[in-house]
Amino acid sequence: MPARDALAEYRRKRDFIRTTEPSGDGGPREGEARSFVVQIHDASTMHFDFRLEVDGVLKSWAVPRGPSADPGTKRLAMPTEDHPLEYADYEGVVAPGEYGAGTVLIWDEGSYRSLATDRRGNEIPFAEALENGHASFWLDGAKLHGGYALTRTRGGRGGERETWLLVKKQDRHASSHDAPEPRRARSARTGRTLKRVAADAEAGRS
Repeated sequence: MPARDALAEYRRKRDFIRTTEPSGDGGPREGEARSFVVQIHDASTMHFDFRLEVDGVLKSWAVPRGPSADPGTKRLAMPTEDHPLEYADYEGVVAPGEYGAGTVLIWDEGSYRSLATDRRGNEIPFAEALENGHASFWLDGAKLHGGYALTRTRGGRGGERETWLLVKKQDRHASSHDAPEPRRARSARTGRTLKRVAADAEAGRS
């Protein structure tokens, strides 16, 4: 699906005269490495947004409790609409009254590589792995490292809402660490807290 079509739902939900979020008109990123970003979103319900660059957009999941580095911990991940690649750079405040109103902070960012294979161990396109309901990948971020997997546990057929699980793989980066309490977390990009991002936006600073 072309990126412009994949972003139709994203654009439908937003008024770009009011929101400071990117419209998605910036075109493709340079470089071969595929990006990922984890943003904390202090919206009507506080949550983490986990986003992976796939076929020109950011495939996105809302993860209420955030990623865990513990392979024994399974994190619920709810799919949301595809976001533009420029959203990986977004840290600010979505205006009151807009969809997803609230403060957004870049908690982690970096690159990832696909570990997706079929049942015979042959590499397959990452988008195909997601379509099939299970995708493994390796993160190289400021905070998240090593193998992870996203697995669909419900939905995907007949319009039923999907639910997924985000799980850390057992490797040298596995630990008992969970994502931090969101209000104490600091941006991987600017070092700011949610409170500071909101204060800077109110003061007219980006």
